[in-house]
Amino acid sequence: MIRRQRDEEEAHNKERWLISYADFITLLFAFFVVMYSISSVNEGKYKVLSETLDGAFNSVQRTTNPIQIGEHIPRSDGEDVGETKIQEVDTIPRGSEGQLKDRTKGMREVADKFAAEFSGMITDGLVSVNENEDWVEVSLSNKILFKSGEVELSYDAFPVLEKIASTIKGYDNAVLVEGFTDNTPIRNRSHASNWELSTARSAAVVRMLAYEGVAPSRMAAIGYGQHQPIVRNDTAQGRSRNRRVVLIISKDPNARVTLRNSGS
Repeated sequence: MIRRQRDEEEAHNKERWLISYADFITLLFAFFVVMYSISSVNEGKYKVLSETLDGAFNSVQRTTNPIQIGEHIPRSDGEDVGETKIQEVDTIPRGSEGQLKDRTKGMREVADKFAAEFSGMITDGLVSVNENEDWVEVSLSNKILFKSGEVELSYDAFPVLEKIASTIKGYDNAVLVEGFTDNTPIRNRSHASNWELSTARSAAVVRMLAYEGVAPSRMAAIGYGQHQPIVRNDTAQGRSRNRRVVLIISKDPNARVTLRNSGS
């Protein structure tokens, strides 16, 4: 009787290692899941988050009370604030003939700077620069900005947009950022059509340019979807060329005026 109990205990003890082994495999699996989730970081969100935190912790302290500079002109009771704002927006700032010539000359300077900064990408067909007396057009292939179906900027897009921002933030020209896609239907729950996709991408570029110091009041984000192709969409090469983001740097400093003039 005693021998039988001893044999049963020894048989039971020999199988206890399976419990420890199962616990070890479970913990090892959980470890690799955590490591994989940490390694899969979205570059665009990380860049924006890091710059936001840097600005929050390193910016100078601001007072809550605005400081009045110059003579304060009181507003009369009968003044229509809404009408005044509309008149300010719709007014086209025009200077003398000399100022217009300076702006035309400035367009050529901006175009030359872009051509010098992106000479290699222009040769590779990833960037194109065109200009006339009224605007400079910089076309960027989606290959250097976004991954397929994504609206968050890829890591390679940041140095490109940093160069663009450093070139244009010293000017006051309006900047229209236009997004384009090919005619392939979007298969993404976040975007119902290529219009939403193209607009989200142009907005992402505008947001990044604003982080890099370009005044937000100068910019507008526009999405055309697949409805403004530059070539036919019946080949893979043509669809690749149509997937692009175009920056229009206008001679006029007012973005709304630039939109009206471009549509006329």
